[in-house]
Amino acid sequence: MLVLWLLALGTVLLDQVTKAWAVAELTGRRPVEAIDGILQLHLVRNSGAAFSFASGTTWIFTVIASVVAVVIVRVSRRLGSLWWAVSLGLLLGGALGNLLDRLFRAPGFGTGHVVDFLELPHWPVFNVADSCIVAAACVLSLTTLRGIEVDGTRYTPSKNGAEALTPSCEQQPCEQEQGTPGQQAPGQHTSGQQAPGRRPEGQGSDV
Repeated sequence: MLVLWLLALGTVLLDQVTKAWAVAELTGRRPVEAIDGILQLHLVRNSGAAFSFASGTTWIFTVIASVVAVVIVRVSRRLGSLWWAVSLGLLLGGALGNLLDRLFRAPGFGTGHVVDFLELPHWPVFNVADSCIVAAACVLSLTTLRGIEVDGTRYTPSKNGAEALTPSCEQQPCEQEQGTPGQQAPGQHTSGQQAPGRRPEGQGSDV
């Protein structure tokens, strides 16, 4: 689905552009107040996962990010849901954004440190890619709670309590139940036609 690839590409571009700006403008500087009391610009190099988790294990997360990207590309062949496309696009873009840092930044290929520069009060420093990964998790959770599958179908409970797989409105238009044009309900007769067994008033029998 085109939405997935556009979101992934946009996320990677925005992430890399903001990281390049942060390295150029914030290197060697003290944290800068962007929004007083809410957001600081604080440049750090992260050797772990998102939000500086598990620092010092860069190569492990390089492998994980690569696997995630491959899985998303494979799953994309079955996409039939807009919300799955949005969540997977954000997730793929975020994973690739940080993966590029690990592959091509110092200290070396596969062990590069991720550039983080956004800091909220009582929260680890993060970047645009991290934000997109969190947003993807939220959208994916809501989509799953609604019972929407990757291919656009939806699980709905049937009357006997079992789960039934029905097409989602995202996959095909939902049609209201109505009669087929030109089809008459049982017992309904067109103008000028009489029901079987009835005679016009005023006519007698043939006897």
